[in-house]
Amino acid sequence: MPVVIWGPYLVLGFPMLEGPTLCLYQDKEEVVLWMNTVGPYHNRQETYKYFSLPFCVGSKKSISHYHETLGEALQGVELEFSGLDIKFKDDVMPATYCEIDLDKEKRDAFVYAIKNHYWYQMYIDDLPIWGIVGEADENGEDYYLWTYKKLEIGFNGNRIVDVNLTSEGKVKLVPNTKIQMSYSVKWKKSDVKFEDRFDKYLDPSFFQHRIHWFSIFNSFMMVIFLVGLVSMILMRTLRKDYARYSKEEEMDDMDRDLGDEYGWKQVHGDVFRPSSHPLIFSSLVGSGCQIFAVSLIVIIVAMIEDLYTERGSMLSTAIFVYAATSPVNGYFGGSLYARQGGRRWIKQMFIGAFLIPAMVCGTAFFINFIAIYYHASRAIPFGTMVAVCCICFFVILPLNLVGTILGRNLSGQPNFPCRVNAVPRPIPEKKWFMEPAVIVCLGGILPFGSIFIEMYFIFTSFWAYKIYYVYGFMMLVLVILCIVTVCVTIVCTYFLLNAEDYRWQWTSFLSAASTAIYVYMYSFYYYFFKTKMYGLFQTSFYFGYMAVFSTALGIMCGAIGYMGTSAFVRKIYTNVKID
Repeated sequence: MPVVIWGPYLVLGFPMLEGPTLCLYQDKEEVVLWMNTVGPYHNRQETYKYFSLPFCVGSKKSISHYHETLGEALQGVELEFSGLDIKFKDDVMPATYCEIDLDKEKRDAFVYAIKNHYWYQMYIDDLPIWGIVGEADENGEDYYLWTYKKLEIGFNGNRIVDVNLTSEGKVKLVPNTKIQMSYSVKWKKSDVKFEDRFDKYLDPSFFQHRIHWFSIFNSFMMVIFLVGLVSMILMRTLRKDYARYSKEEEMDDMDRDLGDEYGWKQVHGDVFRPSSHPLIFSSLVGSGCQIFAVSLIVIIVAMIEDLYTERGSMLSTAIFVYAATSPVNGYFGGSLYARQGGRRWIKQMFIGAFLIPAMVCGTAFFINFIAIYYHASRAIPFGTMVAVCCICFFVILPLNLVGTILGRNLSGQPNFPCRVNAVPRPIPEKKWFMEPAVIVCLGGILPFGSIFIEMYFIFTSFWAYKIYYVYGFMMLVLVILCIVTVCVTIVCTYFLLNAEDYRWQWTSFLSAASTAIYVYMYSFYYYFFKTKMYGLFQTSFYFGYMAVFSTALGIMCGAIGYMGTSAFVRKIYTNVKID
């Protein structure tokens, strides 16, 4: 029975980037069939060159290897010419294009691939096609190779709009035999518009399921409830606080000394004291602001442009936007460091500039050693490593320097509403649940609760065979996450200050950043219960990059939480009279 393969399956983790130019074809003009990668179905990122299996090449003279872009190189795209002779609107009857001389070594390679459910990917005019290598019989004793590729190509005018592959010709793998590989091409007119040709690879029934809509609605209602609750509690409580403090102002010194003094006003002389380790703290906040800017811009671009129609475009866009937004990192990190009285601003700039790139590149290079050991296509070439390092040193660092200088000069003055005491106030004992460590652990629960359904859809698009395209949902979730994070950190900080503990900077940052811990814990659940991944390479790839994703998300949430809380703290201390 023939196997029909056309989608919606995508081998690469990100949507696609600049590939061969989309052509307007003339009749009888050459159409190139590119062979990309082959690998186990359950391990999406474990891919190898197509011809790493002992497939034979067509008789047509080979053209030069396609030179992939930076994004494609990072994603393991390995386009090689198939050697098949295909011309626009020119049907090809079933014909043999090459012959495999199957010795024992080649048979063992095919048997291993069939046992591990190897699939391969091809491209025609940037349209992806998938096929399965072979199959085993019910007893798992005999193995069969699909030898006949039946291509059906749809055209609309002078453009290719549809490609389907049917695998036929099941041949038993027997050592010391010859296996003939054949193909045929049938062209058919199609009504599909060129701009809609990727629609068949999408899965609206999955991404626009009622559960997805319900999760967005549920998160939105949680935001309304949380904002209302925070507003009510803080407005009523702060009104009482202001009334009590105003009443205290009217007392004479004796009554004030005998009065019951407590609350956040008592730490006004320490609340704007610089945080511990200001260099690291300001670098984290600056990096978090940059990650937020990158996320916002990339999502907006993805909503406007269909990035999934080109290989690696999401990754390329993210790299470009990250480099271009480096001044954001320098501005917020440098200005915060200056306000906290930091003197080693050059060191802070270097740490802020290279914090995220070092984390990503360090993880990538570690996984790269495993990929090289496996001879996987995911192994990053040396030239690509050099290109990434050049971006860091010659684009990110200078732009970060510009942002740092602007930040220090425009908003680096410590214009706090309260003076900072020379001697730190002792922190009184408080109940265990008011300790910063407890607040940090509990602070990430609600932000994670607002995004974890969306995490499932994002994980499924990256680690399974789905194309994520509902970026409007992602934008809503990002807005919801920001609101929930700010509300939670403000409440946590208010209770902390009311307990006369002025260590709110790190507490506000880490209570929001703890969202990353819950996301990473969820990734373990997803790995063991939602996927069938196996092997050292795929496992290290999964948990390595999930750690990078979770850390980046945590840094972003931490920066958002700190910025919102900082505005709140400044506001409440501006409105109270201080002697």
